[in-house]
Amino acid sequence: MRVLKSFLRPGWLLLAVFTVAFAAACFWVLAPWQLGKNTETEHRNNLIRSAESTAPVPLDELAPKGKSFDADTEWREVTVSGNYLDDKQVLIRLRTAGERPSVEVVTPFQVAGSDRVLLVNRGWVRPEEGNVVNAEPGPAGQVTITARIRKTEATSPGKEPRVENAVWTAYTIDTSQLGRVTALPSEGFYLQLSPNQPGSLGEIELPQLDSGPYLSYGLQWLAFGLMVPLGAGYFIYSEVKARRATKVAAEADESSPPPPAPRKDRDRIREQLRGTGTVSGNDVLAKQTAEIGGGAAGAETDDDVKAKLAQRYGK
Repeated sequence: MRVLKSFLRPGWLLLAVFTVAFAAACFWVLAPWQLGKNTETEHRNNLIRSAESTAPVPLDELAPKGKSFDADTEWREVTVSGNYLDDKQVLIRLRTAGERPSVEVVTPFQVAGSDRVLLVNRGWVRPEEGNVVNAEPGPAGQVTITARIRKTEATSPGKEPRVENAVWTAYTIDTSQLGRVTALPSEGFYLQLSPNQPGSLGEIELPQLDSGPYLSYGLQWLAFGLMVPLGAGYFIYSEVKARRATKVAAEADESSPPPPAPRKDRDRIREQLRGTGTVSGNDVLAKQTAEIGGGAAGAETDDDVKAKLAQRYGK
């Protein structure tokens, strides 16, 4: 009970709170976050591998009008006929191509024989001096294009589309946002134009099929989540062991006899006792001698002795 109370001090309580909070963050936040990104990357890579080995199909076969977007169809190539609506074009800024700044050009594409309109990413161009973008318009008239299905992107707060130099500008291809600013219907996906297609600009390459460091990061967070509680447990075990050792040593000191005096102290005490015994013995002996001899000598004087002798023997 006394050992338990010793761990209710602020330092140990703070260690306990930190250990529990850190382990919980590792197991329920940080590790799932990294492992989830690894799962998403692996799923994307599998979709790209499958799409690269599959021939293009008509758009209505994978994404018919009115059907919600199927995420498993992303990266598949489709063919569709229609015409570009260049007057509704949108520039997507803050992109890179070949590790250099670029601007992607998104142009609405009306499907032939219907009122269906899809957003088509025609590729990238380099911004000129003054951040001016000059992108060639799409070809006039009806064309047939091949493009990859891509899911819509999200818009961060404060990054909504706006007008710059009399042209609509955005930072993400968010089909709902772009449909609103262009006053055109939108769907949950857009088309990324394949190379060498009518209206294509700079080619947007496919992502590298690399899983990235997410798996190793997730495993590291799991390891940290185990190491911290184990380390705290070791500190607690060491503290309890040290306290028990101190208690046993204290109890042993109380029950054991006092240690013998050092050798020099023993010799000094022995000499003192010996000297005391000799003096005492001499005093007793001298006292006894004085009492025995002193009684006869002290009883009569020399004149008394002479008088007694003269009386007995004459003269």
